[in-house]
Parts: sequence; structure tokens; C-alpha cells
Amino acid sequence: MKLFEIILLVSLIVCAVCVAVVRDLLASIVIFMSYSLIMCVIWVFLQSPDLAITEAAVGAGVTSILFFVTLRKIRAIHEEDQDEQSQG
Repeated sequence: MKLFEIILLVSLIVCAVCVAVVRDLLASIVIFMSYSLIMCVIWVFLQSPDLAITEAAVGAGVTSILFFVTLRKIRAIHEEDQDEQSQG
């Protein structure tokens, strides 16, 4: 069990570093979701199921959905700008 906890902590650190380093926004959001899910499992090991449920709902759920919607709107704006530049 101790080995599994060490693997989770190392994975958590790797996810945190990768979110900051990765240039692709979609990949960064997916890595952030995995970070939240790993954190959720760590909260369960620390015997805090209420925090685990909150982390899963807010961290991996709501926040990720908001990031996906924002990413879609940003890319839509960039596509409109490119269309206007090609016409004008």
C-alpha cells in the first residue's frame, strides 16, 4: 500500500509540472483533470471522503467543463479573426 501512495504522489507531481510545461491547451486541460482525479484518490487514502467527493465534482468536473467551454470560445474567436482577415 505504501508503494501505491508513493506512485500517486509522484504522479501528482508529474501532472503538476506537465500542466505548466505543455503548450497544447487541450492536453493541459486533460492533464489537469487527471491531477484532480489523483488528488481525489489521495483524499480517500487520507480518510477524507467529503473532500474526495468535492475534489472530483469541482476539480475534475465543473472546472474542466468550464475550461473546455472557454477553450472552444477562444478557438472560435481565432477562427472568426482569420476569416475576417482573409476577406478584408
